[in-house]
Amino acid sequence: MKLRAVIVGVVLTLVVAATAYAVGFNQASPFQFDPFKTMLVQGSWLSGIGCPTDATVHDGTTASSFSAGACNAAAGGGDSSDRGNEGLLLAKTGPTVGNFASSGAILRNVSGLVLTELGYDLRKPAGPPDARGSHCGAGAPRFNVTTSVAFYFVGCNSPPGTVTFSGDGWIRLRWTGSNLVGFNFATGNFETITGAVISINILFDEGTDASGGPDEFGLAVLDNIDVNGTLVGRGSTSAN
Repeated sequence: MKLRAVIVGVVLTLVVAATAYAVGFNQASPFQFDPFKTMLVQGSWLSGIGCPTDATVHDGTTASSFSAGACNAAAGGGDSSDRGNEGLLLAKTGPTVGNFASSGAILRNVSGLVLTELGYDLRKPAGPPDARGSHCGAGAPRFNVTTSVAFYFVGCNSPPGTVTFSGDGWIRLRWTGSNLVGFNFATGNFETITGAVISINILFDEGTDASGGPDEFGLAVLDNIDVNGTLVGRGSTSAN
């Protein structure tokens, strides 16, 4: 009887593990790294600041549907599970190097994937070189990608993501194909991202004095984070 229970338990564990793995990328958990309690960083999903896909607007008399050009149906839409038009707010106020603090998001259930595509929607009226809107620097916001081969940085503007769609204050950025490149710290070179994924995080650690981008804004709003074509555009509204 005990042996049977053990066997059943093992089988259930394997089934749960296999199911969890099969789910794939499905969550982006915000965080704040602020060990010295400076209270100068923020990472949080907030309703009402995301890229609108089939949102409802009202002029006082009539309701109608509204979608931004970067995330409308022609662009492929957004996260269908996002009911509150959530966006991921990432901010760092004050100095970049002079303050050991950052914000970001941990991407869940990505272990074992082989990357073919990374991306997100960015609240910005034009491409990465534009100084308006969200910060888009060489180092932030960036994907930190650890694979079985190497550790890579993929900065918003280094290498710049391809703007696949834009409009209504948003751009859709994608790193794919020959542009799926990151800075390999072991070699000091920009290289194609290879190997099985161990972890992926988004990090924001450039403040209001950042020199790695066209602005000194220290804040970005992201939405519809893309890993291999799966979009996540909602999450916990408080940082972990």
